Amino acid sequence: MRPRKLDQPRGWTFTLGAVILKPLFFLTTKRDWIDGLKIPASGGCVLVINHLSHVDPLTAAVFTHDHGRLPRYLAKSGLFRNRFLGHFLRSAGQIPVERSSVNAAGAYAAAVAAVRAGECIVIYPEGTITRDPDLWPMTGKSGAARIALETGCPVIPIGQWGAQDLLAPYAKKPDLFPRKAIHIKVGDPVDLRDIGDAAPPSAETLASATERIMRAITDLVEDLRGESAPAVRYDMKKAGAGDDHPRREAG
Repeated sequence: MRPRKLDQPRGWTFTLGAVILKPLFFLTTKRDWIDGLKIPASGGCVLVINHLSHVDPLTAAVFTHDHGRLPRYLAKSGLFRNRFLGHFLRSAGQIPVERSSVNAAGAYAAAVAAVRAGECIVIYPEGTITRDPDLWPMTGKSGAARIALETGCPVIPIGQWGAQDLLAPYAKKPDLFPRKAIHIKVGDPVDLRDIGDAAPPSAETLASATERIMRAITDLVEDLRGESAPAVRYDMKKAGAGDDHPRREAG
């Protein structure tokens, strides 16, 4: 039984996903949903989540759907080039992002418009699966902070742990049995009211807001793991790792 019912029609894409994927997800996972009702029941918002596995969008979709919201993602533009998958993603209202391109501004504008229209946007602020050797959240990118500062919408931090056991980072073959425990915990909205309201925000303002978001996510992951994260957050730029460079498989 879902903790909260949807307040809007699912549409054919989410219905199809629920019919095909959700039963498989339930058969292969044990779900530990914590404080999911902290996700606003309505209105525009940004959910920010740490990134562990390629299965993360599925786990986040099931989680948000169970708590009454339909998620919209900022997804890599390459996924939209497949004819069938691209049609499916567009029909589900997902937003293509072309990295290092002038078209990235279009994705940002589409995300801002979606939030202002009352949609629930899901963002992985690390930008890719974590490269931290112990899978802790890395440094974040500024997209979520920019959207929040422009729209004034709530930013809801979410920590997760366990998805890497279902599908290891950058692995292609899932480990379905025995069932894997997926832990997801939602925190209180990240307070950005004192950050500043300059338009456009300065680089320093965005960096401060982004670090505050990553700190909130990390606190939740620490709680789920019962461990302390490293004092210094892993930084892909300093480590010289590219966005699509696979790290060792873990889990």
